Amino acid sequence: MKTILYAGWPLSLIDLTDILEVILILIIYAHPYPKKSLVNRAMLERVSSNPDIVIRSLYDLYPDFNIDVEAEQKAVDQAQLLVLQHPMYWYSSPPLLKLWIDKVFTHGWAYGKGSVALKDKSLLWAVTTGGEHDHFQIGNHPGFSVLAQPLHATAIYCSMRWLNPVVVHGAYAAAPDSLHSQIEHYYARLASWKED
Repeated sequence: MKTILYAGWPLSLIDLTDILEVILILIIYAHPYPKKSLVNRAMLERVSSNPDIVIRSLYDLYPDFNIDVEAEQKAVDQAQLLVLQHPMYWYSSPPLLKLWIDKVFTHGWAYGKGSVALKDKSLLWAVTTGGEHDHFQIGNHPGFSVLAQPLHATAIYCSMRWLNPVVVHGAYAAAPDSLHSQIEHYYARLASWKED
C-alpha cells in the first residue's frame, strides 16, 4: 500500500495494478468539496491508519464525472467490506456517488442471473449530517432508517450483507467532544465490522 496526497491530506490508497491480496475494507468517499470538509476529513484521518483500509475519493479521482468502471469494479472485487462515506445532501447522497453506483453496479456483475461480484460482501453506509439526530424525526415517516432504505434495498438486491449505518450528526455545530466520540465510534465499527 502506498500513501498519496489527495485533497490536501494523506490518505492510504493503492495502485490497482499492485493488488496482491484481498482488501478488507474499501471506503468509497464522496464529498463534493473535500478540501472544505472538517468532519469527513477527520473521519478519514482517524481510520486511514488502519492497514486494512483503502480509500478512494471519488471527487478527486473523477472531477469530470467520467468514472473508470473497470478500475472501480476491480477495487470492489478485492474488498470484503464496502463503505460508502459522504455528507448528506438534501436527504440523499452527492450526485457523483449516485452515478458511481449506477455505473459500477452493472447488470451481470453486481446483480442478475449468475452475478456474484457483490454476493456476501458487507455494505456499510457512513454519513454525516448538518442536523442533529432530532432533525430527522419529522414527517409521516420519521427516523433515519427511511433515508437508508435505497442503499439498504440496493445491498439486498445485490446479495450483500447490510450493516447498520454509522451516522455522525451535527457536523456543523456539534460540540467537539460529541464529534470526537462519533468519529471514534466510526473507527471502532470499522475495526470490528466482522462482528456486526
